[in-house]
Amino acid sequence: MEQIAIQGIAGCYHETAARRYFSDRQIGVLPCSSFDILFSRMSADPALLGIAAIENTIAGSLLPNHELLQRSRARIVGEQKLRISHVIAALPGQNLDEIREVHSHPIALMQCGEFLKSLPGMKVVERDDTAGSAREIAEEKLPATAAICGADAAELYGLEILQRGIETNKHNFTRFLILADVSRAAEFHDPARTNKASLVFTLRHTQGSLSKVLTVLSFYDINLTKIQSLPIIGREWEYQFYVDVTFDDPVRYRQAVDAARPLTSDFRVLGEYAECPNPEI
Repeated sequence: MEQIAIQGIAGCYHETAARRYFSDRQIGVLPCSSFDILFSRMSADPALLGIAAIENTIAGSLLPNHELLQRSRARIVGEQKLRISHVIAALPGQNLDEIREVHSHPIALMQCGEFLKSLPGMKVVERDDTAGSAREIAEEKLPATAAICGADAAELYGLEILQRGIETNKHNFTRFLILADVSRAAEFHDPARTNKASLVFTLRHTQGSLSKVLTVLSFYDINLTKIQSLPIIGREWEYQFYVDVTFDDPVRYRQAVDAARPLTSDFRVLGEYAECPNPEI
């Protein structure tokens, strides 16, 4: 059984995404209270796999996770896209009109703003975690209190779902990276399915430096799906660029990498893997 390090507790969206990705096998999850701890545990145990959110269609990129990934021995071996759909759940037997407090992570509360406005007089309480809010209500048997969380968390902790799909924007998706130590990455590589890569490189802030790299990618018919820049602390006017690309021809992709490498510094391939289709709404 594979062990997967997740950020959060059992029932969180990271666990849901992990089980979706590894739907063909049994997995166990190792909860981590932060992404720093997740990467530290993977570093200490090369056999351990990991899953980490990297971007959300509403909140944008999780910039610290780019840096954690770049500094680690982990490689991206896959991705999972998950539609984030929230429910409101409470102890069994409670009705929505009996609820006086709603607990959840601040981002989840924000994403359900319109629903919360429809509940006048409701006290909103911020917590560290969506699944943790559900667990707290269940363990402490809090009456008249509900959690905004995922359906998996509500069911895991024995709460009754009062209403589903309460998020304001239904186009709310998170992309998760499946991670393995560099010593295990080859186990998950399937050349027949690989059509996506994540790259990182450094450029000086000089005229045309980024344009030259992008021109190379375009010349070799490589599709740029994401680009994210971060300043390099201690190296003025130099930037790291995190780039995701997709490709149909692996030979052309290799040629593009070879051509782009001399135009950059510290060029690294963070992972080559199969692109995950967009989930249905």
